[in-house]
Amino acid sequence: MKTERRGNSMPVSLPANHGIFNNRQDSLSGALKGCLGSLDGACIEKLLLHCAGAIESDDVTLAQQVMWVLNNVASSVGDPNQRLTSWFLRALICRVSRICPAAMNFHGTTTLQRIQTRSMTVTQLAGYVDLIPWHRFGFRASNSCIFKAVEGFPRVHILDFSITHCMQWPTLIDALAKRPEGPPSVRITVPSCRPPVPPLLNVSSDEVGLRLANFAKSRDVPFEFHVIKGSSSCINASDDHHDHISLGEYSSSNSNFHLESLMAQLSPSMLHLRDDEALVINCQNWLRYLPVDPDDDPRSGAARLKPFRNAFLEMIKGLNPCIVTVVDEDLDLDVSSSLMSRITTAFNYLWIPFDALETLPKDNPQRMEYEADIGHKIENILCFEGLQRIERLESGVKLSQRMKNANFISVPFCEDTVKEVKFLLDEHASGWGMKREGDMLVLTWKGHSSVFASAWVPSGQI
Repeated sequence: MKTERRGNSMPVSLPANHGIFNNRQDSLSGALKGCLGSLDGACIEKLLLHCAGAIESDDVTLAQQVMWVLNNVASSVGDPNQRLTSWFLRALICRVSRICPAAMNFHGTTTLQRIQTRSMTVTQLAGYVDLIPWHRFGFRASNSCIFKAVEGFPRVHILDFSITHCMQWPTLIDALAKRPEGPPSVRITVPSCRPPVPPLLNVSSDEVGLRLANFAKSRDVPFEFHVIKGSSSCINASDDHHDHISLGEYSSSNSNFHLESLMAQLSPSMLHLRDDEALVINCQNWLRYLPVDPDDDPRSGAARLKPFRNAFLEMIKGLNPCIVTVVDEDLDLDVSSSLMSRITTAFNYLWIPFDALETLPKDNPQRMEYEADIGHKIENILCFEGLQRIERLESGVKLSQRMKNANFISVPFCEDTVKEVKFLLDEHASGWGMKREGDMLVLTWKGHSSVFASAWVPSGQI
């Protein structure tokens, strides 16, 4: 598929009065070179990078001036570039405000309120994941692969590490109910703690399990649901009695979401594994939130990061699963990324969902909430460093190498899976597509890679 060039939205006219920049004419003119008269996506990116350079050199005055230009471009109801810019600008203001709280005053206030994220009902969450195929792509690819892997087993145990509150499983339960030899018994185990990121649900994991049990009963599928009990202080949105939650505070104080407690319980005895069951380990948008290993980055600051990512892979390999599915966003935001590198990567990647959401009215509540959740991601990517920056993605290629280094072998997706995913994409806008990269499937928007899906088994099983 031919990749469309991003940044095709209408250019934005610059304000005529540039008097605010008189004392920094040379510096700012460098940022605006080639952009005078209008700003397209490339010029906006250039301004964002110029602003980041000013921030990293502690030049708050220049950063403020560039932000003034960006503020005249950004719009929460504009085209994709303008809406994306509004969230990047907000994140940069937040970062500068932490350095110099009195410096930022675009809207008559020096206080930047944190992004508030609403806890959803189960029905609202279903609509959320159906908005664009960002999540459903991974659900469909993984479920098809799991269905094939557990063929012939009388018992299936799914260890589910995901951020979408088991929205993936009704479809798989329904498919298993239709097996010619009859359905297996299904057991799903989930951790009590999850990464402090959207989407948030207003019911507990136990309530989610009860709903799944009722659904399985309606399909005559024997079902069990277990929650790995962790620290009593772990993050669970349903435990918060407020309708809206400030996730920035979670990022600051709970960046490890009690991984030590969780990993201590990932053992065959604690999980009550059974010899006659097929163990499935599902990782949907999860591995990115595990701190990387100190050896991944020679900088001294990285030594403070605990080596959870490789340790987690070693631990799940020791459980001897019959299949491991890994789905995540296809970009690199690792521990060694500088602020400028993160801006370039995130700006050119997160344009994808903003452009895809153009098919919905600008005042659509689900669209506005979806974009606000992306804004929360942008804030974490740009505002925080060290353990507070929890968005540490690896591309599908890098993750594949990590899996191979941990002695996993990739499993190619069969043609039936490809057909099922294509059928799903046919239900969405025509810009969505899919491609193969090695053994991975990759969701694309207008040719741009967005989400990868992969499947693995421990070495020795094939």
